[in-house]
Amino acid sequence: MPIDDAATRSDLARRIHSTAHLTGTFTLRSGRVSNEYFDKYRFESDPVLLADIAEAMATLVPDGIEVLAGLEMGGIPVVTALARVTGLPACFVRKKAKEYGTARFAEGADVGGRRVLVVEDVITSGGQAVLSTADLRGIGALVSDVVCVIDRSEGGREALAAEGLTLSSVVDRRDLDAAGA
Repeated sequence: MPIDDAATRSDLARRIHSTAHLTGTFTLRSGRVSNEYFDKYRFESDPVLLADIAEAMATLVPDGIEVLAGLEMGGIPVVTALARVTGLPACFVRKKAKEYGTARFAEGADVGGRRVLVVEDVITSGGQAVLSTADLRGIGALVSDVVCVIDRSEGGREALAAEGLTLSSVVDRRDLDAAGA
């Protein structure tokens, strides 16, 4: 579900679109080929835009969340900005546990037995969010919600729902299409 304030959503969609929308031929993480791409690093590296995204995303954090879990790699700047706005601790979730040091896949705040919100930059198929949620649940995290900046509206919401997860987004495909029109 996108944020409720239509003016804020529309403004952020326009700014994200103008900053991050690329055309060409792109292979997505899901393996699908697309003629457009939203380069997350472009909006994540813009400090003003990222701060505004975090402010909007903060309204999507469900009550009772104790830890924000940002997914490697694009979710890390988003979760850091969101933690700053909400005051909630963050953890950084690797795709695979590192083989040295702590040998953990979730670094930062402890998640065991705590209500955790998964934070992602872009959701397309939802594949990485599903995998990372399973990993987090495996170490005792209580995860029922995922929040992202962009929901590409390409099956991610449904894949997450099949795992008992509710997806909220700052903007979705419809918003971005309207912004680019």
